[in-house]
Amino acid sequence: MGASGSGSSTEIGSAFDGLPRARSIRRLPALTLLAHPDPERIGDSVLLGELAGGRPVRLARGEPRFAPPAGGRERPLRDRRLSRSAISLTRAASGALRFYRGDSRTAAVVDGVPLLDRLEVSAERLEDGFVVVLAERIVLLLHWAEVDADGPAPPAYGMVGESDAIRALRRAIARVADVDVPVLVCGETGSGKELVARALHAHGPRPGGPFVAINLGALAPSLATAELFGTRKGAFTGAVHDQPGHFVQAHRGTLFLDEVGEASAELQVMLLRTLETGEVMPVGGSSPRRVDLRLISATDAPLEARVEAGAFRAPLLHRLAGYRLEVPPLRERREDIGRLLVHFLERERHRLSETATLEKTAAPRLDPVVVARLASHDWPGNVRELRNVARELVIDSRGAEHLVLSPRLDRSLPPWPASTGGALVAGSSPPTRRRRKPSDVSEDELLAALRSNRFDLKATAAALAVSRTGLYARIERSSAVRTAADVPEVEIRRAHQELGGDVDAMVIALEISARALRQRLKDLGLTISVAGSKPR
Repeated sequence: MGASGSGSSTEIGSAFDGLPRARSIRRLPALTLLAHPDPERIGDSVLLGELAGGRPVRLARGEPRFAPPAGGRERPLRDRRLSRSAISLTRAASGALRFYRGDSRTAAVVDGVPLLDRLEVSAERLEDGFVVVLAERIVLLLHWAEVDADGPAPPAYGMVGESDAIRALRRAIARVADVDVPVLVCGETGSGKELVARALHAHGPRPGGPFVAINLGALAPSLATAELFGTRKGAFTGAVHDQPGHFVQAHRGTLFLDEVGEASAELQVMLLRTLETGEVMPVGGSSPRRVDLRLISATDAPLEARVEAGAFRAPLLHRLAGYRLEVPPLRERREDIGRLLVHFLERERHRLSETATLEKTAAPRLDPVVVARLASHDWPGNVRELRNVARELVIDSRGAEHLVLSPRLDRSLPPWPASTGGALVAGSSPPTRRRRKPSDVSEDELLAALRSNRFDLKATAAALAVSRTGLYARIERSSAVRTAADVPEVEIRRAHQELGGDVDAMVIALEISARALRQRLKDLGLTISVAGSKPR
């Protein structure tokens, strides 16, 4: 990806010989394609150095130009439904992003709010990454991206995506994979910790040996010791012959202990002894057996907190964590959602074709609104949850031309403006959609909708799909929005003097409704000007 301008920069050093001593990193705003009529373009991105340099970015049919993650020819969006006139994007001194429609007739929805004229999105939303939908066909994620010259990229390790977070994880795997130390893989449930463990094994010192995975959370405490360390014949009733256990099965390979935080106190003691001596003692045995393996463990639990609470042994934690890897949650790599979705849809469709009668039709097309809603979801179940959603979409979409959302999925995903059936133009009403509860409207969404509709409460209520009465109640409860009655008289008089009594300009400056402002000006005996005339 090419970039101009400048962004924030940090230096990261490395103490390992043969690796870069320092890596200069800049952060720039970026756009990544999550959905496009050409599926091959999903994942293409562009760095917006202009924003960092104080210049506007133009969103139109012919600009900006996006490139594949691995490099290649840069291409504009090139969609016939996009206007050649551009939507302008600028960055305020506060870091907020400002969208201006201008002459563009491209229908646009920014972070869930239709762009009617102007719209501002807070800097905090850029940190999370937010969705922009153009012409109901193209889905973009606006987010921060790192820019660095780090030499050749490490292998993909079977991981789909090119986000900063996943590239950082790949670099960390490359650093430790061939170092014969125990590794502790930390991350939320469903984030892909076993995939990381398999990558460490495949690129580690014993790639030809066995990879044995065991989930300690799924083992009954009474059986865990025997399962891991094995048993001797006659050790207990039913032990009619020797059982080697998982440590012995993983000899000259890798043993992966998932949910290691669930290990019982007894099992922790035995794990610690094995890590210290390199030997396992089977249940009922009298002599230990030496094992040569790499131990990789994983947890979604805060082990330090468990150590503090006395539920986990500190020496065992130190032994397990010869090196730590952090697997990012999906909400911190939203720019990968488009590529992950395509990957899982193709995989699940192939799996379904092998296990069920699949109609002889083309794969369902990606619905951009569905993609936008998926990208706005917080994914508490992470990549595993997205995989399950893809499976449900494939099953529910059998025989359909577009992806079909089941009622359950529809309820679980963030709402999105309904189909507009064409371009939105300045001053037009936003599309009608299912009525929402005022309590479902966040502070950021409320303020963005008010600003984009110039504090016209009727238009704002329609944009948010809440009743006008509900909007009044939501404003009353808001800490970010004030009513005309809340504005001090001195502030109103100062704005009136500076802006010559221009109500439209005062509405923008004071961020209150025009109707309430006119009444307040009348109560204060202040004149109101009409555009192009003197105050009256």
